[in-house]
Amino acid sequence: MASAAAQDGWSPSRSAAGNYSPWLIVAVISIPTFMEVLDTSIANVALDHIAGGLSISNDQATWVLTSYLVANAIIIPISGWLSDVIGRKRYFMISIALFTLASLLCGLAPNLTTLVIARVLQGIGGGGLAPVEQSILADTFPPRLRGMAFAAFAIVVVVGPVLGPTLGGYITENSSWHWVFLINVPIGIASLFLVNLFVDESKAVTDDRAKLLKRGIRVDYIGIILIVLGLGFFEYTLDRGLREDWFASSFIITTATISAVSLIALVLWELNNDDPVIDLKLLKSRNLSLTLLMMAVTGMILFGTTQLIPQMLQQVLGYTSFQAGLALTLGGLATLAAVPFAGRLSGKVDVRLLLFPALLVQAFALWNMTHLNADITFHDAAIARLFQAMGLPFLFVPINAVAYVGLPQNKTAQASSLLNIARNLGGSIGISISQTLLSHGLQRHQSNLVAPLNPLNPNYNDWMQQAQGAFGDATTPLAILYQTVQRQAAMLAFLDVFHALMIVVLCVAPLVFFMRPGKAGGSGGGVGH
Repeated sequence: MASAAAQDGWSPSRSAAGNYSPWLIVAVISIPTFMEVLDTSIANVALDHIAGGLSISNDQATWVLTSYLVANAIIIPISGWLSDVIGRKRYFMISIALFTLASLLCGLAPNLTTLVIARVLQGIGGGGLAPVEQSILADTFPPRLRGMAFAAFAIVVVVGPVLGPTLGGYITENSSWHWVFLINVPIGIASLFLVNLFVDESKAVTDDRAKLLKRGIRVDYIGIILIVLGLGFFEYTLDRGLREDWFASSFIITTATISAVSLIALVLWELNNDDPVIDLKLLKSRNLSLTLLMMAVTGMILFGTTQLIPQMLQQVLGYTSFQAGLALTLGGLATLAAVPFAGRLSGKVDVRLLLFPALLVQAFALWNMTHLNADITFHDAAIARLFQAMGLPFLFVPINAVAYVGLPQNKTAQASSLLNIARNLGGSIGISISQTLLSHGLQRHQSNLVAPLNPLNPNYNDWMQQAQGAFGDATTPLAILYQTVQRQAAMLAFLDVFHALMIVVLCVAPLVFFMRPGKAGGSGGGVGH
């Protein structure tokens, strides 16, 4: 086993466990990451309360989300480089401290400006947590055990967004929106203490940093500027596009153009730079490139449906945010139950035999959602989510475990950054596309449903006469009819989005067979293969 690990570039000298159990390290470093991932969705349900508390409009309140996502998108790509330069443990602790302090500032913010600035700081601090945890896990566990290690990581990244709406809804309904942020403070302080006590900065990682400092730190200023412009404006375009009517807005055209030009320039610059802030040459590894695509699709499905399902239950069925979040909880429990099996199998079975069926399960779950209707029960919604949630670990765990196969171990931080970029951007794209399709679908279906409701339709006239007789006036029946049309149109629009996501999954699924065969814990080709 040692020789197999050595062939894969793994060495116990890079472990962050020191004298402690590696599984203790998993628990310790997962706490702050879970806190950060939870924050990506927990604030969504509190926007109305934030708007009311700060006396601002709902549109202004959305900057609370946009500012965090933009800052997060910018910091994740350079987190691998920062980890190498600052030191992995030191950077992880700095990120926890900044995220915790920013959470305190968010909770105490007296106005929108302060809250947005605090959310930017929170996004910068939180952006480094998941990539560093992934690189620590990849370095601490040999390839044959990475499946189980990343199974624990899957619990954090997959279950966190699911619990966010439920927890956020409960807090805002029973307390104050301030506690959506303040709840992070004691957890962050405890995490700092635990990481400092148990996580080790291994000698090999320290030696790598010493060599880097001795050679002299070469800051890729142009690469960093291009990342800020490219990913920052890309995230802004995705988040604000629908509100600004996409390319009908000159400002969105400008931000999209800046993003596209910057990202193209970034790729060309980084591929020809000897000291890139993002090592895009790692994409020569076919497995890493394809796993990044799979991770983007997984993020699209996870974050897209995690927002769509509660939104559907609130708009169509009239659920509270807490009740809508509870409908996702059964799926979260299914994910927890499936994670250990995914972890064990990813080290024993050809990952293609896990990924392809898992994608088909996602397609089936989304197809099943297209058969929901406006009269579904809480049980129906929970079971529909359950089908989807059962397959998510068999996507997430193998993708993370196999992505590092064949890569030099001193590149794990860079690979982790790329994986998190793919997951976050996939999630942002999924949410943006879903909301755009939903908005257009609502208009289309409402127009189609309203068309036959006119005095030339005898069925319409008969219904109106009966309704007027029952209610004694003409206004009430029209109001009821309008509400019914709105409800049915909204439901049909949601079903269209689920169908579109299903098509995306089915288009990507065959690409699994272009991956090189092998197990997550097996030996793999080098970066150039």
